[in-house]
Amino acid sequence: MQTIKSNHLGALLTFTEMAKHTSLTSAAKALCLTTGAVSQQLLQLEQQLGFSLFERHSRGIRLTEKGKQLLQSVSFHLGEIDAEITVLQQLQGKKQEVRLKLTPSFAFKWLVPKLESFHQQFPEIQIQIFAEGALVNSDTRDFDLAVDYRQHPYRHPNAELLLDEYLLPVMSPRYLAKHHWLLDDPYSSEHWQSVTLLHDAMPWESAARDHEWRYWALEQGLEMPTDKGHFFNRTDMAMSAAEAGVGIAMSRMALIDDELDTERLVSPFAPIKANAGYYLINTTQNESTACCVGWLRGKIGEG
Repeated sequence: MQTIKSNHLGALLTFTEMAKHTSLTSAAKALCLTTGAVSQQLLQLEQQLGFSLFERHSRGIRLTEKGKQLLQSVSFHLGEIDAEITVLQQLQGKKQEVRLKLTPSFAFKWLVPKLESFHQQFPEIQIQIFAEGALVNSDTRDFDLAVDYRQHPYRHPNAELLLDEYLLPVMSPRYLAKHHWLLDDPYSSEHWQSVTLLHDAMPWESAARDHEWRYWALEQGLEMPTDKGHFFNRTDMAMSAAEAGVGIAMSRMALIDDELDTERLVSPFAPIKANAGYYLINTTQNESTACCVGWLRGKIGEG
């Protein structure tokens, strides 16, 4: 069985970097080596292996089929080594990091106000928060934990229900005063023609833009037009518009405690189950993520 000599291990690392480029010149520049040094390392490696890794042509280089196969194997094992080194560093007391992905609304309205308690309890763990898009892409592997808002049932192999959600129409006190019928006759379909509805138009992928209002109206036995008003791609934006007196927002109870407590937003209704909730997705099993998961469950349990 042929083995790689120790002096060719460095050449394998060079090979993986070269595979990112289309010419020896650009590869050498990225590696801070001369073109001749890179070419010599590649030649020695190919001689040791007994087959070519790159095809040379007038416009540069490209991987051979065997080169592609070797790249896949080397990249995988280098990744495994890097992951193992990370684990060993954590065991040595290095700073531990958890990559947490969630929607901006859940991050801003629920997580951030509670985050200081996590750092007090686990000062050695750093949380890196990704809240870039209105929806969480849980199909990628670029996170350790994710909190995704989805309709029940959410069929994801690594998902568990973290928090059941409830819906509640909310508005500013001034808006309620202008539409006093909401206190006297709130289930009159005719009266609902006169109000402005505020929507989260993207509660989850492929949802109708008026889904939450339509669901609420159906549960209340109301015949009212729901595909009207103003539409936002984040629920916290809809609630901010309601607080400004623009209309009535369909809020999620997990995100609105402070506004209701301070009466910046009010409602004459009782919350109803949303048939949706926040699901926890765990792609990395280690001590740090276990601490984070336990903390999240504890905060949910506090109500």
